[in-house]
Amino acid sequence: MSAVDAVVVAIPARDEELLLPACLDAVSVAVEVLREARPQVRVCVAVALDGCTDRSGEVAAARDVACAVLPGLGVGPARDAAVALGLAALHHPPASTTWLACTDADTVVPSRWLLRQVMWAERGTDLVVGTAEPVGFADGDALAAWHDRHRLVEGHQHVHGANLGVRARRWRQVGGFGPLAVGEDVRLVERVRAVTDRWVATDTTRVRTSGRTVGRVGSGFAAYLRGLEADTG
Repeated sequence: MSAVDAVVVAIPARDEELLLPACLDAVSVAVEVLREARPQVRVCVAVALDGCTDRSGEVAAARDVACAVLPGLGVGPARDAAVALGLAALHHPPASTTWLACTDADTVVPSRWLLRQVMWAERGTDLVVGTAEPVGFADGDALAAWHDRHRLVEGHQHVHGANLGVRARRWRQVGGFGPLAVGEDVRLVERVRAVTDRWVATDTTRVRTSGRTVGRVGSGFAAYLRGLEADTG
């Protein structure tokens, strides 16, 4: 068994005052479930407020989370900044026994999200690639098209920054998420898989993410869903 002594939950946010509360509430529940099962594990939830012009900062400040303010650097640097902030808040625990759990500000995680990731990590896993299911679709045909193209099963082929877990040692080894504003999650997974075969693609940590078609970046998940609407319209 591979020990996990510390967990950082990293959340990038850009103008998410409406959806961030539900995200942080769900993460808080997941933290409590983890603490009940693994009381020795220290946890820090870190939010990177990247170019926010709304009340996202106030939402985060009202909760027990660490916050970093960035000038709109993009989601890759924002994820890395949240990770770095969390590690600093935990006084830089050993990278080999520290787990990084990544989600998005428009996403709601299940209560056992962190516990399941830690359980995978305890088995020696270095990377957990989870599934994400969109909710709130206005277009039922687009939702059906999404499900036609996504198999929410063990061994799935998908990558979502809204549901990733990685050992801190591997995150550091591959240079983190890097400067990409889009596709940073895919590139991180590719780089980690290139240096270790201890990874899993699982549906046991499935999250619910916003099915909106107008997102906070020019491309990304919302743009993909908008394309499905166009295809089925």
